[in-house]
Amino acid sequence: MSMQVPARIANILMNALKGGVVPRVGLEYITVGRTQEISAILHDIEMVSDGGATFRFIVGKYGSGKSFLLQTIRNYATAKGFAVVDADLSPERRFAGTKGQGLATYKELLRNLSTKSKPDGGALPLVLEKWISGIQSSVKTSSNLEGHEFEMEVEKQIYAVTDSLEGMVNGFDFAKAIITYWRAYRQDDAATKSNVLRWFCGEYTTRRDAKADLDINFIISDENWYDFLKILAVFLVSAGYNGLLVLVDELVNIFKIPNSISRNNNYEKILTIYNDVLQGKARHIGFLMGGTPQCIEDKYKGVFSYEALRSRLAEGHFATEDLKDLSAPIIRLQMLTQEEMYVLVEKLRDIHAQLYDYSPLMKHEDLLYFLTVEYNRVGAESHITPREIIRDFIELVGILHQNPHTTVEDILGSNSFELAKGGLSDEDIHAEFAEFEV
Repeated sequence: MSMQVPARIANILMNALKGGVVPRVGLEYITVGRTQEISAILHDIEMVSDGGATFRFIVGKYGSGKSFLLQTIRNYATAKGFAVVDADLSPERRFAGTKGQGLATYKELLRNLSTKSKPDGGALPLVLEKWISGIQSSVKTSSNLEGHEFEMEVEKQIYAVTDSLEGMVNGFDFAKAIITYWRAYRQDDAATKSNVLRWFCGEYTTRRDAKADLDINFIISDENWYDFLKILAVFLVSAGYNGLLVLVDELVNIFKIPNSISRNNNYEKILTIYNDVLQGKARHIGFLMGGTPQCIEDKYKGVFSYEALRSRLAEGHFATEDLKDLSAPIIRLQMLTQEEMYVLVEKLRDIHAQLYDYSPLMKHEDLLYFLTVEYNRVGAESHITPREIIRDFIELVGILHQNPHTTVEDILGSNSFELAKGGLSDEDIHAEFAEFEV
């Protein structure tokens, strides 16, 4: 195998993919295709690093790879010095709601705050410590101050950062929380530091409690959580990061809201974010939102049911499936080609063999035969997805490994994989996948 995959990563990949979910690590070992889409999003990330803001919808049917693409971008961004927050929407997590659903989304985003040195989330304490130590190092490098004078100069630099935040909506309270954290840090006051982290994460439910614990007469709520994300993005840059990337998946949960007023309130929040990005009211922040074609395009309940969004997002007259405009706000994912799927199953075969320490059992012809079977199932042309093929393939290599006397033909020719069109001869297989022959 050309690339060694650490056993822990290989195990995560196999278990996650077999379970039909996207692994959070190791995606670089199995990424195929999506070159144009990834290139367009990486250009967005550069704009965020330069102080801009970006917004994209990633649209694809179930199992087409949109969640995979989002996680790939997440891993790339953290490796390149960005902070990333991500959340899947659900009935309890939306952009807006009467029962705290917007705040619940914010909490999930902050809980999943990831950086290069803390890629699995929970990075907020690390971010604050890095910010403080960065200012201390800067003061130490630029002066010979010690003791109380050193502490005063550090505090002066910290106030310079917080002063720049106070001009933003709710920036004063954000800045006050930062100062409170710094003082608790200096005094080694673990309880106050913990309370500040709770405040940042939206866990205070009343202003009275926040006032009593932190002397801050303000809390993050359903109404203002997006404003705090914008402030956080600017603060992260002062802490040495290149910006903030916000990934939100499962937009279909907005589409599923039965009440039209509630749905429109959520679409109104999306519109606010979209307008802020286009009008330059947000800085150092990028948004990627994943959803199915139906949850975007349905004119009764989808994003396009909200006229202000439809008029901004609808494509012009010239883009087609073959001629895509990847600078548009909606990136539509096509299914991986059969050639790309071949490369992917070949990678998975080798990772499985490496994980269980055996020589790959499936040869080139076996991989071709497997894909031929998959693509000739009834309805495959319009309904089969990479997720289904991957799950089938991992099951197949597992069975072959555990049953060494069984052949690919035994399995593919005798169960539910039976070819819908009556089977293919070896000649048919080679003709169908001739482009793979090396």
